[in-house]
Amino acid sequence: MIRPSRSDHRVIGHPQRKIEGLAKSTGRAVYTDDITLPGMLHGKILRSPHPHAEIVSIDTTAAAALEGVHAVITGRDMPVQYGIIPWTPDEYPLCVNRVRYIGDGVAAVAALDEDTANRALGLIDVEYRELPAYLTPQEAAAATTDFIHEPKKPGHNGNVTKRVRLEFGDVDDGLDESELVVEGDYFFEGTTHTPIEPHCAIGLFEGDGKLTVWSATQVPHYLHRELARVLDLEGAKVRVVQPLVGGAFGGKSEPFDLEFCVAKLSMMTGRPVKILYTREEVFYAHRGRHPFHMRYRTGVDGEGKLKAVDAEILLDGGAYASFGLVTTYYAGQLLCAPYALPAYRFDSTRVYTNKPACGPKRGHGSVQPRFAFEVQMDKLAERVGMDPIEFRRLNFIGEDTRTINELRITSNGFLECLEAVERASDWKARFRQLPFGQGLGIAGSTYISGTNYPIYPNDMPQSGVQIQIDRSGRVAVFSGGSEIGQGCDSVVAYIAAEELGVPISHVRVLRGDTDFTPVDLGAYSSRVTFMLGNACIQAARELRAKVQSAVGEAWECPPDRVDLLGGLAVDTADPARSLPIAEAFNLAEARFGTLGATGSYNTPKDVHGEYRGGTIGASPAYSFTAHVAEVRVDVETGIVEVEKIWIAHDCGKALNPVLVEGQMEGSAYMGYAEALMEEQIFKDADHGRAGLHNAPSLLDYRIPTSLDTPAMESFIVESNDPEGPYGAKEAGEGPLHPSIPAIANAIYDAIGVRLDRLPFSPPNVWRRIREAEAGGGLTKPGAPSREVGVAP
Repeated sequence: MIRPSRSDHRVIGHPQRKIEGLAKSTGRAVYTDDITLPGMLHGKILRSPHPHAEIVSIDTTAAAALEGVHAVITGRDMPVQYGIIPWTPDEYPLCVNRVRYIGDGVAAVAALDEDTANRALGLIDVEYRELPAYLTPQEAAAATTDFIHEPKKPGHNGNVTKRVRLEFGDVDDGLDESELVVEGDYFFEGTTHTPIEPHCAIGLFEGDGKLTVWSATQVPHYLHRELARVLDLEGAKVRVVQPLVGGAFGGKSEPFDLEFCVAKLSMMTGRPVKILYTREEVFYAHRGRHPFHMRYRTGVDGEGKLKAVDAEILLDGGAYASFGLVTTYYAGQLLCAPYALPAYRFDSTRVYTNKPACGPKRGHGSVQPRFAFEVQMDKLAERVGMDPIEFRRLNFIGEDTRTINELRITSNGFLECLEAVERASDWKARFRQLPFGQGLGIAGSTYISGTNYPIYPNDMPQSGVQIQIDRSGRVAVFSGGSEIGQGCDSVVAYIAAEELGVPISHVRVLRGDTDFTPVDLGAYSSRVTFMLGNACIQAARELRAKVQSAVGEAWECPPDRVDLLGGLAVDTADPARSLPIAEAFNLAEARFGTLGATGSYNTPKDVHGEYRGGTIGASPAYSFTAHVAEVRVDVETGIVEVEKIWIAHDCGKALNPVLVEGQMEGSAYMGYAEALMEEQIFKDADHGRAGLHNAPSLLDYRIPTSLDTPAMESFIVESNDPEGPYGAKEAGEGPLHPSIPAIANAIYDAIGVRLDRLPFSPPNVWRRIREAEAGGGLTKPGAPSREVGVAP
């Protein structure tokens, strides 16, 4: 563990508890489904049994007549399209004319209890006319009729969501001039989020026309906007409350059908309505990792320096756009660090398919290409005869620079990350030296600390905080931040305690309610610590200055001699002179009036190029990560065991090292899971009902238990970003990226077999091993060929 550097901070940079940790660990924390309101009804949604079909008719008469049913709605009751990206709204709260995947919502009921609601669903008569279903992106891209969505322009393929083609530098010349070019085809299977808490929402429409929706969402502000727009309500009469969220990882970062349905059903019945997804519905709601089909050509010169990169990427987007416009850009834009690319081109196409919509999962849009590119880097290093870590050092982009696609890089601790995992894993002594079947692999990555622009264009702050000081010494922080388990409530508490000198236990964080908290755009793209943290510092320092001024006046000393720490105001020139912090606050209130301040944060606007799409991928700062993975491979069964992952992450500054380590190891765990186990796959016509999810339960969808999880060792690297709060950058998503290619590269070191398709499950690995044996035998890199059938 590289411990954070010492500083004069009393709270920041030191291990602390999460402020909601006790409530969660003792079962007192309140989640959306824990809420029960008087007279509450229960809702259920009828879902399509077909992957692609026209809705000919819907008859809800029998359902509405069932005793205990209070309302039935269909798409005709909410005929307004929505979408998280304002340029691609293509969903209705309930389908109007057509269903586009098995599980698409068609109608909803509100009844006295869930059993009655389920019986009512069975009484709804829907007549469908089935249409051709496109279950692969290749089929969808080649279609000429019966498109999943109507083409935006005549003659266009309505199955194409977005295509992005960008080139920086002369790629063809760079490849022609390269001493060596490596080409590779890669496939990243789709995966989903598997949060413990299913989606849940409660709607309450009151007689004065005010709508309140409680929801397990990551984006209360965006949900608030879409509820008002779709339901044709004044925004000032809509309230969104976000209770604690039991995991999300990107899967709750846009509006869903249940939130509109509970609102509309409550408007019709005058009673609160709750809808809780079943686990199967969570799998169909999805918005998880896109399957990516990727082809890369990468050239280097005689010294091993990168010359050019050419990428072709086909994204399987599922039935709706979701964040897909952004994903299509991220697939290319976020590859341009931590290595210097003299020339780079990517051609990225996202297509609709008749499966649940894909969207953002932890590390949105860049995990898949990072897997392919870091394997490419390993192949290149071997071909030029260089150690893979040295090869990465040679191509390091540096700090205070710009990428080839004009994204601004400020702080960059990637070299320190490489050094940390190299030393901890004893890389120099063990790489290419372990027995057959055992191997080490390296990979690196970068990720954004928030998107530089909001999802809908505006010049207002991206994050805001209000702080109020009470005469008792209590500090209240009104935060719009979305606490989804990552610790953002704790971060603002630490900052308030640090700046105002109060114990953390005297800070109250009031959050998750659009009626009284300032706007924060949500928990996505690793934005919260950087943006909410800066906003909180601004508000806290304004109040700190007032307290220092008032105490300095009382003591007849300059304000900068007054320090606030440990529950006291202290004279730094005469430490024996102090007074309790509550008395200091009272002096300040007597002089300045009621003590309150606001803080906000908006991003710099000079961090990207001026070309079309140049803003997508832009961020005020970037984190950097390196992993080494150690594996053991059984060539007879194809079983891969990951024995340990060493994780080094440049987070700028660890505001709480315990939380940062938790994020690093949680990210690495998810990467490990996607590498070895996870598959969000669907049946085709030859293997059952086409478009039906293969395993929509936590029993059948494989994720690692604590017994499966490898040992992990984390190393915090602090590059102290000049614009981050106390120098901090993101730590919640970036550390996922290198796990997958590091494991792939370790498998190659173990048995000499390249795995370019995910997941590395026993059947997939076994087949690749058999192919390698048929092609001449297994050869551990740097060792003689191993005879087929000889156990490691």
